[in-house]
Amino acid sequence: MAASAPPTPDLAEGSRNTYPWLAAGRYNPRQTVAARILPPKGYQRVELMPGSFGNWLRYLPLLPAGTPVKLYNGHLKDRQDVHAAVLDLDVGTRDLQQCADAVIRLRAEYQFSQDPNQVHFHLTSGDDIRFQDWYSGTGFRISGNSAQPAPKAVEQPTHAVLRRYLDQIFTYAGTLSLSQELRPMPLAQVQPGDILIRGGSPGHAVLVLDVAVQPETGRRAALLAQSYMPAQQMHVLENVWDETGLGAWFLLDPQAAHVSTPEWTFRREELGRFE
Repeated sequence: MAASAPPTPDLAEGSRNTYPWLAAGRYNPRQTVAARILPPKGYQRVELMPGSFGNWLRYLPLLPAGTPVKLYNGHLKDRQDVHAAVLDLDVGTRDLQQCADAVIRLRAEYQFSQDPNQVHFHLTSGDDIRFQDWYSGTGFRISGNSAQPAPKAVEQPTHAVLRRYLDQIFTYAGTLSLSQELRPMPLAQVQPGDILIRGGSPGHAVLVLDVAVQPETGRRAALLAQSYMPAQQMHVLENVWDETGLGAWFLLDPQAAHVSTPEWTFRREELGRFE
């Protein structure tokens, strides 16, 4: 019996997702991760539940092919050889949305699209700052090594208010706090939405946007996305070695000691997942 053809991306599925930062009518289902970046030959995208974080990431909007990566100040990133595509996601005008912050941003945008009251993140101090408390009139101020409640204006949970909340989170959170929010996962079980992360200073975080599997062997390849320092547009990483015809995909070998990306090398134990 001939093998069945691998499934093609469901363009309508992307349209059912919500990307709150985009202006009305801007979403183009043919300019997404799923539509533009096909799995390597012999691989198939893993199945995902509609409405899941991984499914939402799979249909993220991309800027046109050939778009360079820009920094928060509009300057070009020094290296323009490490990206396969640029996400259609604003980076802000301050040096805030760096590596861990970009992961936090996408997780927050997903949760906001589902239920704004789900959004919460820990600061490096360990304090858990909930968006619901923040827009309801309880902000925070940093005193020593902890965050103390501070009154602020009551606001509605709009996207503009979310962005102001996130700028405060970006200021006081980072790879260390994000790594402590994640559940460690074995590399063999990698799924879209997982994070390769080294907590600390310096540290780095790379988001797993999508995963494809080779049915005959069970091998898994991943699409990875990052921001970096200084704050810059989040971009899909290019497999600059590409010795096995993977294109933008990275083979994640659970037997290998490390996972190499163009600008950082992680240990295989440094994979985490949001609860």
